[in-house]
Amino acid sequence: MADIEKAEGLNKKKVSINERLFSIPAPGEEPHLTGAKCKNCGEVFFPQRERCTNCFGEEMERVALSKRGKIYTYTIVHHATPGYTGPTPYAVGAVELPEGLVILSPLTQFNFEELKVGMDVELTIEKLFENEKGDEVFSYKFGPY
Repeated sequence: MADIEKAEGLNKKKVSINERLFSIPAPGEEPHLTGAKCKNCGEVFFPQRERCTNCFGEEMERVALSKRGKIYTYTIVHHATPGYTGPTPYAVGAVELPEGLVILSPLTQFNFEELKVGMDVELTIEKLFENEKGDEVFSYKFGPY
């Protein structure tokens, strides 16, 4: 029985909840969010986009965003929104990256009483669920650094 479970585990793929946000890193690689940078004016965006909203340029390049940032603000969610099946309460924060972006992200591995604005955080990739094919679906979160 254990051999069957091991064999089934080998067939599971790790997939990103959205490839436009991040890719599952190869073994030995660090995770990173994927943004876009305008080749014309240098504006950086997350998530990726096809056109710059600053200069309306159409030449965008994919860029790896910094994996570390600071909590700009946060909230503790005590009542789940419709469709959410994870544990409550949970924390969500606006994380400021060195590129000047502020992105919304779940916060993980925190004692809620220790959260504070300006706190250093680091990107992590965590399993959310298994899809109908049995693949493990991962998403990004930020945790303590």
